[in-house]
This record gives sequence, structure tokens and C-alpha cells, in this order.
Amino acid sequence: MDKIVDYINITFFEIPLYRIALAIFVFLLFLFLRKVFTLTLLKMAKRFTEKTKTHFDDKLFSIIKGPVRFSFVIAGFYFFSVILKIDNALLYHIIRTLITFVVFWIIFEAVLVFDEYIYKFSKKFGKDLYKEIGNFLIKSIKAFIVVVGLVAILQDWGINVSAFIASLGIGGLAFALAAKDTAANLFGGLTILADQSLKIGDWVKVGSVEGTVEDIGLRTTKIRTFEKSLIILPNQTIANSPIENFSRRGQRRIKLRIGLTYDTPGEVIQNIVKDITKLLSSHPDIAKDQTILVRFDEFGDSALGVFIYAFVNSAVWSEYLKTKEDIYLQIMEIVEKNGSSFAFPSQSIYIEKINNKEHI
Repeated sequence: MDKIVDYINITFFEIPLYRIALAIFVFLLFLFLRKVFTLTLLKMAKRFTEKTKTHFDDKLFSIIKGPVRFSFVIAGFYFFSVILKIDNALLYHIIRTLITFVVFWIIFEAVLVFDEYIYKFSKKFGKDLYKEIGNFLIKSIKAFIVVVGLVAILQDWGINVSAFIASLGIGGLAFALAAKDTAANLFGGLTILADQSLKIGDWVKVGSVEGTVEDIGLRTTKIRTFEKSLIILPNQTIANSPIENFSRRGQRRIKLRIGLTYDTPGEVIQNIVKDITKLLSSHPDIAKDQTILVRFDEFGDSALGVFIYAFVNSAVWSEYLKTKEDIYLQIMEIVEKNGSSFAFPSQSIYIEKINNKEHI
């Protein structure tokens, strides 16, 4: 019995061994309760929320799930320190920091609950861009929550944020310059949304970058190229660059020149021009309210050029190609029907024979 008492009274860093064992047991107990909570109560709550008609409880469940599970770790850590009777200001700062983190984590995730109301509010600025504006507002709110949470944690540690930045000297200047670029990109994003120059899903070309807009963020815009690579452009760059938005056009242009052989008579060329004009004017997929031009306009090096100009009613690439193919095939039939053919680059060489007479 005395030996058992001696073992119990053994200390480690002036803390009895039994108390260390009890503290570890309590901490592991909270980890076990966390696992039980995850496997039982959370699953039951999830099944209950899935059966309800509203999505509010589903979002509420997704908000509190992570923070509540993490709270078990904080509680275990707190009771671990209480049992060990650790009276340390650093330890209490860590616990308060973790609690503050959980609180702002819940607030951060709570934005998900109100996202539909944010999207409804953004519709007041235009139904075409309400998703982009809504995403922009949600990201702005989340960024604000992160900044406030960080400031609250720093203040708890006794750090005066404004005085800290002011005391950085050159570092503060660098911070200000970085903030200047961030602000420029932020206002660039607002300019993009205000001008409605592009939206998610648009096929655009900005400088040498061409592709589909995937996301318009606070600082950058993501464009997926047709080679499937992702290009990330600062909003400031986009706001100050010419933007070619192919998705905003309702029609696409057909512009080509066909070359007929030089042995084609003028009358045949006139008939070909008339037949192609009739084709374009009667084709159901050619825009009748736009310019339609078919003219013999060029004596080329190896061909007689006929210029063709029209617009397809659809801006969808696959439909445009289908109409274009149909037009081209019918043009080939018209040329063949009129007894002509398409020219290809060629040269004719004429050799002139000169008879030299001898003079006596």
C-alpha cells in the first residue's frame, strides 16, 4: 500500500503523476464524446433536417457542425489545464483565442444562411448580373468577418493593430502599397460589375487571353481558356483593358471570298452572284435584317474573286458552324451548276518564238 502511495505522489515538473494521468484521461474523454456526438447526434440531426421541406435547417446544420465538434477539443483542453492547475496567462490567452476563433467561424459560416437574401438584394442591381454581384457581396462580407476576427484576436493578445502598422516604418509603407493594389483590384471588380462588361459563363477576350469566365472575385477574375488552362487576371487589369465579349452578340458573321477560274465568262459570273444572293436571302438561318453582300470584286493573280458577306442568326458556335457548312456546300453546287469551277494558285508561261532573218 505504501508503494502505491509513493507511486501516486511521484511528481513530474512538480505536478503529481496521478493528476497528469487524470488530465490526459479527461482530455481523451472529450475526444471520445466528440466522436460519439459526430456518429450519433449529428447523424440524427442530419436525417431530421433532410426530411423537412425548408433548407434553412440544412444550412444551419452545416454551419454549427464544424464549430461544435471543435468545441469539444477546446473544452477538453480547458479541463486538462484546470486539473493540472496550470495558472498561466499564455494558456488562458490561447483558450480565449480558440473560443474567439469558434465564434467568428460560426459567424463566417452563417453567411450561407443569408446567401439567398443577398442574391435577392443583388437582383435590384440587374437580373443579368445578380449572381456575380451576390458572389461579390458574399465574399466582401466574409473578408470583413475575417478581418474583424483577426483584429479581435490581436486585441486580446494586447496588440494595438493601428499602432502596430504605424510602427512598422518601411514595412508599413510596403503594407500600404500592397493595400493600394488590393484596393485598385477591388474597385476594378466593382467597375466590371457596374459596367456589366462580363459575367460568369461569358466567352470573352481580354488582351491575349480568350476563354470562358469562371469567377469574378474581390481581387481577380478567373478565365478558363479553350485549352482548359485557368488564367487568373487582376480586376484592375481587366478594368483598364479592352474587353471583347463574344457572348453578347446575337449573330455571327460569314465573310469569305471565292475564286473562280479565269475562263469563266462574265455572264456566268453574274448568274453565280445572283444565285448566291438568292441563297442567302432565302436561307432560314441567315439574318435578313443585316447586310447581305455578294459581289464580283477582284481580278486576282490566279482567280476572279467573288466577295460574300452575311450574318448567321445564332451566336452559338456549333449552330454557326452548321449553318456555315450548309452555305458553303450550296455555294459549291451553284458554281458547279453554272459550269464554272474554283481556281487555285497557278501560273501560265507563254513562250514567244521570234524568227530571225539574215540580212545580206
